[in-house]
Amino acid sequence: MSVVDRVREFNRFYTNVIGLLGAGLLKTPYSLTEARVLFELGTRGTVSTSTLREVLGLDPGYLSRILAKFAEEGLITRERSSEDARRQIVTLTDKGRDAFQTLDARSAADIETMLTPLTPAQRERLVASMGTIRELLEPKGAPRSYVIRPPRPGDYGWVVWRHGTLYSEEYGWGTAFEGMVARIVADYLEHHDPRREAAWIAEFAGEPVGCVFCVRKDDETAQLRLLLVEPAARGMGIGRRLVDECLDFARRAGYRRMTLDTRNVLVSARRIYDAAGFRLVEEHPAEDNGRPVVEQVLTREL
Repeated sequence: MSVVDRVREFNRFYTNVIGLLGAGLLKTPYSLTEARVLFELGTRGTVSTSTLREVLGLDPGYLSRILAKFAEEGLITRERSSEDARRQIVTLTDKGRDAFQTLDARSAADIETMLTPLTPAQRERLVASMGTIRELLEPKGAPRSYVIRPPRPGDYGWVVWRHGTLYSEEYGWGTAFEGMVARIVADYLEHHDPRREAAWIAEFAGEPVGCVFCVRKDDETAQLRLLLVEPAARGMGIGRRLVDECLDFARRAGYRRMTLDTRNVLVSARRIYDAAGFRLVEEHPAEDNGRPVVEQVLTREL
């Protein structure tokens, strides 16, 4: 059997294993492509049609028909971008989010069922083999893809852990800083108003690599908090994308301005904030774990 025949045989085996040959994916009325569109909308929150075409590699006409069907079924809303009228922004409705969550939950359950007979060592072999396939077949020089999604259980603990660990390693900040992060996350979880507050996790290769929170400061002011990007994921545009998610959400939530707190040593983050239109309005000297810092407040109108 030739290499081509063996690859084709594996493709037939795997499509059968994950249920791609049925009439509807995961016992839903959606095709594989429709499910992929729902997944991108569900994980990204709000996305332009041009981004959907680019990420999924879809023909514009084909994507337009899918979106028209989703709009007719009440799964999405579409509107022109306030910053560029040529861009159409797509957002899931409550009904659309329910459809996405159904697909997401059934997909996770099916994969868990598939993995149940495997030992931990076998699972590691499987994941490593998948990584090898991706490494060998992904086009050379292709941009590394990531997803932006809402936090899941366990992500909030990751946010606190990575802030505490990363900023201790890079800047020597102590447990007081980690405690502040923990309080921000706890306040968000205890008092979260989904109409006016949101959070996002950046995920790459199945692992969280970034985060940001948009919280209420007052009725007219949103606050961007806890922006973080893992060192290994920097340079992929994740930081700017997370800030854009905050800005887009704050506008839709009806805020008139956004503010954020940062420190002068966070140079890379400051470049992202400057590019997004934030301007320095206040700064003062302080101390963290015995180290001098300069606290800064940035703001911008929405």
